[in-house]
Formats: sequence, structure tokens, C-alpha cells
Amino acid sequence: MASLQQIENNQLIVTVSPQGAELQSIRHKHTGLEYMWSGDPAFWGKKSPVLFPFVGGLRNNRFSYQGKQYTMGRHGFARDKEFAVAETGASHLHFLLTQDDESLSRYPFAFDFFITYRLLHSRITVSYDVTNTGDTALWFSVGAHPAFRVPLVEGTAFTDHYLQFSEKEDAGIWPLSPDGLIEKKAVPFFKHSDTIPLTKNLFAGDALVFKDLQSNSVSIRNQQNPHGLTVGYEQFPYMGIWSTKNADFICIEPWCGIADSVDAVGEISMKEGIHSLKPGGSFTRSWYIELF
Repeated sequence: MASLQQIENNQLIVTVSPQGAELQSIRHKHTGLEYMWSGDPAFWGKKSPVLFPFVGGLRNNRFSYQGKQYTMGRHGFARDKEFAVAETGASHLHFLLTQDDESLSRYPFAFDFFITYRLLHSRITVSYDVTNTGDTALWFSVGAHPAFRVPLVEGTAFTDHYLQFSEKEDAGIWPLSPDGLIEKKAVPFFKHSDTIPLTKNLFAGDALVFKDLQSNSVSIRNQQNPHGLTVGYEQFPYMGIWSTKNADFICIEPWCGIADSVDAVGEISMKEGIHSLKPGGSFTRSWYIELF
């Protein structure tokens, strides 16, 4: 396994593993605060998995393409693959994943999938670049799943924290079935509000899944001190917010794609949120984390 990669500037030190091109640590030099979840496997052993070529689960863990059935687990395979370190610089890291024999057995498409981490002041920008290197249409989705420490500062509690959205929201949430599929109807959630107080039972019914937020950023803030972070996701139409039972983290998950619905037909070209690229075509999306 390739060694961890690190970039830094005068404010931040960021560590990324080539395994899954997964963000491992964001430490602020001035405050000493670590912003990423520890990855404690007693709760959830990941820190920031990349979701590709699917976001969420497939109905019966299968999809069909050109009359053939393929099997794929939740969130795709990129998080379990070792990426090549394509380029490094003082303030950026560039990772590459391409198809291999194992991926082609589950996902019959050729691709270049680049992930770039770039620092500027107190912001980390994460970019996803997908190119179709094959000779047929490429069908895919992509998303982020970063887990942030809550509470962030020693001496504060989980319930001191809240999420603040950039706009007043009226969106409902889309419940998940026991199999992790999207139910047919949303249920009311926001009532022209821009905040969600954080409690340990907020995620008793699994993730909060949104399809139609007005906001293009959300912040983790607390009532005791000025420290927190903002996740900006203007190019991502879906959002998941999640934690697991009694864990000290919150995942803020910008998605270009979404899990299958409970009545999904399984044909990849008909999947909600799926993207298509012609041979030689490319796709780019970026999101960011701003620390304060």
C-alpha cells in the first residue's frame, strides 16, 4: 500500500490516503484542532470515503446494462481501491483510478477518475474529474462522505452543536427503507428554517436525505466557541447528513447521484441522478471545506 500523502500551507495540514483517495486528517496549525473523525471501527471505520461509480445502494445490489446483470455493493468500489498518486505539490494532491479486470467484472466501463485536493488559506477544495476512455456511453454517479468531529473542541458536547444552512429551507427528507433504498414520498422536515440542532437520536431512522435544498453550503457551528467548518456544494443536487449510534461525528455528504428508489427498475440508464458521458467526454464537480 502506498504511503499517506500530506500537503500544508501556513494554516492547515491535510493528510490523504491513496487507499480510496480518502481524506484522513485536517489539522489547523494555529488552534491545533483536528477536524476529521478518528475512524474508530467500534462505530464506523471510515473517515471520508469517495462514492463512485454509484452513490448509495442499488435495488437488490444489482443493475442491468445492455441486457446483462451486474452486482455492486453500496456506494460503489472506489472507496476500496488504491488510487495512483498522479501528481503532488506543496498545496495539492492529484489521485487517479482507472478500470481494472476486477472492476470490469462488476462495472463494464472504461474511465479515468481523478480526485484533486487543493489548499488555499483555510479552505480545502475537492474536485472529481471523470473521463470516458471507452467507446460506449459511460454511466456513473459520484459523491462525498466526509465525517467531521463533533464535538470539535474538548469540553463541549455533541448537543452544543448545530447545522446552519445558507438559506431558509422548506425541504422534506426522503426516508430510507431497511435496505437503504429511497422511499416513494418525502416527509416534512424543515419549516422555513436554516438550522438543525444536533442530537444523538437525530439519525435513528438512518441518514437525512434531501433532494431539493435551496442552500449551497452548510456549516457545523456550536454555542460555546467560534470554531467550526462550512461545506460548500453548489454543484451537487443531493445531500445526505448522517451519523451512527452514539458516535462523535457528523457526515455532510454532497452527492451527484442518489440511492435507488424502492421501485427502481434496475436499468442503469434509467437510474435517478445518473450521469452519462459520450466517449472522450469529461465531467467535473468540486466541493469545499472551509475551517474557522
